[in-house]
Amino acid sequence: MKQISGGVTAAAGFLASGIHCGIRKNQSKKDLALIFSEKRAAAAAIYTQNIVKGAPLIVTAENISDGFAQAIICNSGNANTCNENGIEIAKETCTLVASALSIAPTDVIVASTGVIGQPLDITPIKNGIPALVASLRPDEEGSADAASAIMTTDLKAKETAVSFTLGGVLCHMGGIAKGSGMINPNMATMLVFITTDVAISPEMLRLALSRDVADSFNMISIDGDTSTNDMVTVMANGMAGNAMITAPGDDFDVFCKALATITRSLSRMIAADGEGATKLLVCRVSGALDCENARRIAKSVICSNLVKAAMFGADANWGRVLCAIGYSGAKVDVSKISVSFSSSAGTVNVCSGGFGIPFSEEDAKKILSQPEININIGLGDGVASAEAWGCDLTYDYVKINGDYRT
Repeated sequence: MKQISGGVTAAAGFLASGIHCGIRKNQSKKDLALIFSEKRAAAAAIYTQNIVKGAPLIVTAENISDGFAQAIICNSGNANTCNENGIEIAKETCTLVASALSIAPTDVIVASTGVIGQPLDITPIKNGIPALVASLRPDEEGSADAASAIMTTDLKAKETAVSFTLGGVLCHMGGIAKGSGMINPNMATMLVFITTDVAISPEMLRLALSRDVADSFNMISIDGDTSTNDMVTVMANGMAGNAMITAPGDDFDVFCKALATITRSLSRMIAADGEGATKLLVCRVSGALDCENARRIAKSVICSNLVKAAMFGADANWGRVLCAIGYSGAKVDVSKISVSFSSSAGTVNVCSGGFGIPFSEEDAKKILSQPEININIGLGDGVASAEAWGCDLTYDYVKINGDYRT
């Protein structure tokens, strides 16, 4: 497995673009992205479990019900959610881009992100599609433009890619993501688009993705809110030329490892770029009875506003960590719990056997003042482990969300 550049265009046969079409008032910000595969691709997606769903998710689920797609179009600045004509707008978007690409409208994945409940005017999208298609590029710049065009309150574009071999054949996988606020996924994520040139059946692609999200995107929390438009999609066009993956086995395991590398990398980027965030928080749980208990505890701690606020203030308030463990619903023996905080500045042990232990507040302050903080929890109950990602809770988070629409 090798980290490479290229994002969604790292895989053979994929092109991408991003432009400003006029959905957003700020002309310096791109607001329409396109990813296109030269060959029809196997496709899989997982969506938010919020029962209030954006129209694009409903249309996408219908379009890729046959397990295939060839393009992804995404606008930022408007979520196209809770709009009377939302389905109509999402379908028209698919029709317009499909016509420009000479593909079927049902082979288009459509996504939107932005303000909920405001009508989405199709005119800027309709007028922008010719330039969007003309701007398609098979290089890093194309991926970068697409990554920029799906951003809302994000401060940084999020891209990653890897190369790996299957049966001696060189393969590639890459992804882009957006997500900064309203992030507390439940079997989904913010918006993540992953591409690969691996030949894999739609059934095995769905299996790989469904297994992966439990330990990647479902382990992020920025603010505890689950968005209406959360979606992660994968397209696999088979242009690497490997033997088709149709069943579990060594090739499938390698594919899943590559997918995990992409999803965990994007998960960390999303968490680090949380609205108003100054620190990436990583909660590592070890010694759990099973994976489910480990995940429950890691997610409970990373979701705790009190823990997040303490990390913002570089306050080693370990009692808040135990509190979050206690209400997580996980099976745990409190008398065996140990807690430490670590960063590039060192490690400080703060709890052993469920009780506080003496530690240097000065050292703890230095450790918790770094841009990436690890919250390490040992349970002593078993061998299972889990990792969750989040960020600190700052004054700026309130400022950003206090006037989000303006």
